[in-house]
Amino acid sequence: MDKAITAFRRQSRKAASRIKTWGPVALLLILIVACAPLLIEPSCPKHIVIATGSPDGAYFAFANRYREIVARDGIELEVRSTAGSVENLRLLNSPDSDVSLAIVQGGVAPREDSQPIESLASLYLEPVWVFYRTERFRDAKLGEPKPVERLTQLAGKRIAVGAEGSGTQSIALQLLRENQLTIANDTTASLALGGREAVDALKKGELDAAFFVISPTSPLVHELLSTEGIELMSFRQAEAYRRRHPFLSNVTLAEGTVDLENNLPHRDVMLVAPTANLVCRKPLHSALAPLLLRAAFEVHEDGGVLENAGDFPSARFVDFPLNADARRYLKSGPPMFYRHLPFAAAAWLDRMKLMLFPLCTLLYPLLKAAPPIYRWRIRSKIYRWYRVLRDIDQKMRHATGNDDFTADIETLAILETELAEVSVPLSYMEEFYNLRQHVAFVRERLKAWDQSHAIGSRRVA
Repeated sequence: MDKAITAFRRQSRKAASRIKTWGPVALLLILIVACAPLLIEPSCPKHIVIATGSPDGAYFAFANRYREIVARDGIELEVRSTAGSVENLRLLNSPDSDVSLAIVQGGVAPREDSQPIESLASLYLEPVWVFYRTERFRDAKLGEPKPVERLTQLAGKRIAVGAEGSGTQSIALQLLRENQLTIANDTTASLALGGREAVDALKKGELDAAFFVISPTSPLVHELLSTEGIELMSFRQAEAYRRRHPFLSNVTLAEGTVDLENNLPHRDVMLVAPTANLVCRKPLHSALAPLLLRAAFEVHEDGGVLENAGDFPSARFVDFPLNADARRYLKSGPPMFYRHLPFAAAAWLDRMKLMLFPLCTLLYPLLKAAPPIYRWRIRSKIYRWYRVLRDIDQKMRHATGNDDFTADIETLAILETELAEVSVPLSYMEEFYNLRQHVAFVRERLKAWDQSHAIGSRRVA
């Protein structure tokens, strides 16, 4: 039992010695590491707002899938429905808005360099669909329905161009203007209708044609393709539109793509398609770009009806300058920290990377100073014990026959007991054993002196 207590005390002294030596260094480093991120940038926000579109649209549906993915890492993504891309850009440009992310349609952004907006990636192709009522477009000579293949054929018709604030309206009016069909025409009526409202008006015959910019998987597309008397326009000039507008692609919607059983569409159709883009307000926290792009890849990487697997998300077809963190992600994949660590740890280390060199610069002298401090602590103990020996030795040198060294002998006995329980590194064993020899030497001198004076006293008596 005594041996166990002695061993425990020895280990406790050893641990206490290490704590006293390395504790201040470790505490200083912990304080530096804890405070350093505050000097670089704020911590990653836990709540962000993304502007989408109508609740029945693809933007809203995809944003909700992003919300579920980022929630795994403790980030709350609030999905806010809007009128569409134009309103989304307005919200991002407004300093009073709490919207920091949005999905917008390619081609709707005004060409200004001063906007506080960056692109994160293009997500998928979103075709421009122009549906028309076949009985309103007949050959003048034959009186039979004539397929619509050019937008100039819509002259003098009632056209739904999308709701106010939507990307559909923006691109529809742009394409109509290029074909000299504007709201100012006396014979052409451009109506601000979109979504379900435009579908119902077209089916009732209140419209001659309607523009939509929606996903091929939208129920509205299937509904219109399967409605008798309504046809989908094939853009005969699709290549020309692509060459005139870099944000557009020309795509072929193959026969039966939407519905194989009912063969919808019943023929190959040429379409022009902008891309849906994920954009953000500057500055975006550096940890959010990898998080959001990981969600985007999880949702869109496998492609769709018009996209091949791996085509999206992409750095192509973006309207705004590409975010620097997004560019690195799209080029090289997730940063190293985000590949192997939980999001919170990766975000913290990512913020700290700018401080690694200053920390290493500071850490080197601290670590270099620790060994000398440790050596000084060990030697200071040895020197303190030597101080006791020196004081006793000097007392003996000036002693007279009346001096009593009993207390000093007891002090040296206690000192020997302490030395027997002390654990000293091997590099200091020589000094340690020299000390023990000197303690024994002084103790023997004291005993010899005490005995000689005791004998002398008896002779005198």
